[in-house]
Amino acid sequence: MMIRLGNLTLRHGLCLAPMAGYTDSAMRQIAGRYGAEYAVSEMISAKAVCYGDQKTPLLARIDRAEPPTAIQLFGSEPKNLAEAARILADGANGGIPPVAIDINMGCPVAKIANNGDGSALMRDPHLIERIVRAVRDAVTLPVTVKIRTGWDDAHKNAVDCARAAEAGGAELLCIHGRTKVQMYSGDIDLATIAAVKSAVDIPVLGNGNITDAEGARRMLDATGCDGLMIGRGAVGNPFLFAELTAAAEGKAFTPPTLGERCETALLQLTLAIAEKGEFRAVRESRKSIAEYLSGFRGAATAREAINRAETYSEIEAIFSRLTQ
Repeated sequence: MMIRLGNLTLRHGLCLAPMAGYTDSAMRQIAGRYGAEYAVSEMISAKAVCYGDQKTPLLARIDRAEPPTAIQLFGSEPKNLAEAARILADGANGGIPPVAIDINMGCPVAKIANNGDGSALMRDPHLIERIVRAVRDAVTLPVTVKIRTGWDDAHKNAVDCARAAEAGGAELLCIHGRTKVQMYSGDIDLATIAAVKSAVDIPVLGNGNITDAEGARRMLDATGCDGLMIGRGAVGNPFLFAELTAAAEGKAFTPPTLGERCETALLQLTLAIAEKGEFRAVRESRKSIAEYLSGFRGAATAREAINRAETYSEIEAIFSRLTQ
């Protein structure tokens, strides 16, 4: 599954997907510790970058402790996307430069798609090509694209969109195996992912419902894709990357204990606090931190307590009670 992207070599093709509200620098750092070879930032508005929005630089900041990380932009105007890519290509807010610029063409959320951005771009493959070419001309970094299978079951045009992205100069493509209308539910369309892989010459990452080594193998075998983009399966479970690395290398994997999960969750929270301050970090990290407890006795009660917590000490005490 080795993938080359620019100067990078991804030995196993194991990547952390961009997820708004989740994949901040803290989560990316933790994922890297457990085997994520590449990560993509939360999506960032190209218009916000161009207009100098003050909240945007923190989203675009990449820490040296992260795995190689790309910045993901969303928008629908080639000029704005190109300018935003140019602004962020050298690093933002004291961070290091991204290793690539990723363009979001798959977000299904109404406030994004209804504005003509995200998955709405798949309605116009010609625009996809223009956008990719504009960004490619603006930066020396590799340009990558994330799409879905299509808008709905009647309009599954992922192959056309993938070819358009490649024609514009994209060097890597990720496809989520659902339509825009499906959002994040329903079966993954492995056949369309396979069709996209067969239609282009650039590396293709498969994305959707990968939660264990068996699911990863099923995706790879059914689609022939070059690597995997892991999304919600890694929320509260960065150990998934260690499991997939072990599977790729033919080694045994030992699942983490509850104590190890709690320790890692607190480390992720510590990293978030260092970046954002305690007040903001605790509130933004609650969902991710609570997911570390999934499947353990007392998780539901602990999750409720975590969602009310306002300080690191409160969350630490919740974990301590669980592991006593």
